[in-house]
Amino acid sequence: MSDPKTGTTQHEAPPTRVPAVRTIAMPADTNPAGDIFGGWLMAQMDLAAGNVAARRARGRCATVAVDAVTFVSPVQVGDEVSLYAELVHTGRSSMKIRVEAWRRPRHSEENQKVTEAIFTFVALGEDGKSRPLPEPAG
Repeated sequence: MSDPKTGTTQHEAPPTRVPAVRTIAMPADTNPAGDIFGGWLMAQMDLAAGNVAARRARGRCATVAVDAVTFVSPVQVGDEVSLYAELVHTGRSSMKIRVEAWRRPRHSEENQKVTEAIFTFVALGEDGKSRPLPEPAG
């Protein structure tokens, strides 16, 4: 059965590509209810997107926007969090990168998508102003 807000199904599997970031949720990252802060998860997502952006831009980049973050389920202390990022659009100096965050409880093999968002980055020059993206490597 599919969630109409997120398109996520209960049996959906994480992407088969290598995650851009994989980390463990720790007690220092929790709110008073014991769940992982949404801000911590967004920071991890930004790191994953920034990794993809810097590789494509072959240099410094900055986050300029984040679109439509919906938290589907909480992340618990000890969960392995995998962040999958893919470039979905480029402009003259900008890049849109879709990031999916998945959790795997420490003693389980079941994965669950917890959120996704589109991050927009801009390539920056040494002067801190936007610069054109280089031609794709290939």
